[in-house]
Amino acid sequence: MTTAAARSTARPDASGRVWFVTGASRGLGRVFAEAALDRGDRVVGVARDVTPLDDLVAAHDGRLVAFPLDVADRAAVMAGVERAVAAFGRLDVVVNNAGGFLYGMLEEATEEQVRAHLDVNLLGALWVFQAVVPHLREQGSGHILQVTSMGSTGGFATVGLYGAGKAALDSISEAMAMEVADFGVKVTIVQPGGYETGLFTQGTTATAENEAYAPLRARMAEMWSEGVDAAPEKAAPAVMEVVDMAEPPRRLILGGLAYDQAVQLLRARLDEHARWEALSRTAD
Repeated sequence: MTTAAARSTARPDASGRVWFVTGASRGLGRVFAEAALDRGDRVVGVARDVTPLDDLVAAHDGRLVAFPLDVADRAAVMAGVERAVAAFGRLDVVVNNAGGFLYGMLEEATEEQVRAHLDVNLLGALWVFQAVVPHLREQGSGHILQVTSMGSTGGFATVGLYGAGKAALDSISEAMAMEVADFGVKVTIVQPGGYETGLFTQGTTATAENEAYAPLRARMAEMWSEGVDAAPEKAAPAVMEVVDMAEPPRRLILGGLAYDQAVQLLRARLDEHARWEALSRTAD
């Protein structure tokens, strides 16, 4: 089906969907929850701290249910998804959005920091997937949005562990999509560029700096400072359009600059493969 046809063919359940959004208290999670509510949908929003959602809960007359949930706790996720299903009787759109940011060189990261980071950014998304799939399979429908990052297309100094977690989530999301396709469940990997989400302030853990990396750290900090983060509200219309598609994309980059950067990285990788093709073929 062409893109135009996919856009024009809304799902039968295009109104009154039930959303389950992790990391819903700020940034993209909150924006997606607000956009869903504005459409008349119902939302279960979870985060470690859901007090920032109090205003939305009060304003939407029972259509938003919010409760605390740490996605790194698998047992809590299983119980939380059961609570979410009980709230509105079903789940239609699952937004796997919760995440944090670990900033620093790989050598600097402690074992505790690495495990805590991947427990949220990678395993947390897996636990949510494991918890929601039985419900989506039983109802024969559903759409899982796996929020990763355009940065998952390549590794960069100072953000290597963040990129690694997102790249791993990209990979297992491809497997997820294959595993649930026969049950009528869709998976879209959503890869945002830079947005003003608070990820780099409230959501950041930093390593203890090793002076040996000071010159590289300064160069990377200068490179990161050149970017201009967009308002997260800019991302909502594209995501709302995707959930209305009968045949949504497997991957969606959010943002024009992010799209250009991701394509540039992919082309550079293809060029490198081509440069060494003859050597690769000697290994048959």
